[in-house]
Amino acid sequence: MKFGKVLSLSIIILVGSVSITNALPSFGGKLIGFYPITNEVSLYQSVDDSGLDRGRTLQIVSINQFKIFTSFNFEFTGDFNWNMSSLDKDHYVELSIVKPILPRISINFQRIISSFETKSVNQFGLRVSF
Repeated sequence: MKFGKVLSLSIIILVGSVSITNALPSFGGKLIGFYPITNEVSLYQSVDDSGLDRGRTLQIVSINQFKIFTSFNFEFTGDFNWNMSSLDKDHYVELSIVKPILPRISINFQRIISSFETKSVNQFGLRVSF
């Protein structure tokens, strides 16, 4: 199914969101460190434009900065869906390593694992932060 069609068919209603950013302690030294940026767990109820049930989604977003001789971010984004009308269960996971090279500019490596693709996908790119 194409992205535009999914976007026009789905409205996602937030039923709960919990942020656990402050629950993770940070620590840091000259060579090694850990600094939480955001760690969130959200639960969504999805309905289409006519109000029919399109299932539920558990979304986990975790972005943390690590320092092992140099600083970089590790990002985890996962969408886990169930009880949808067209699919029993599906998932979409992104694992990213982001290395800042200039203010607001980073290089990025992502690994995408999903039930929509037969093989995992690797992405390399440039990120500009606004």
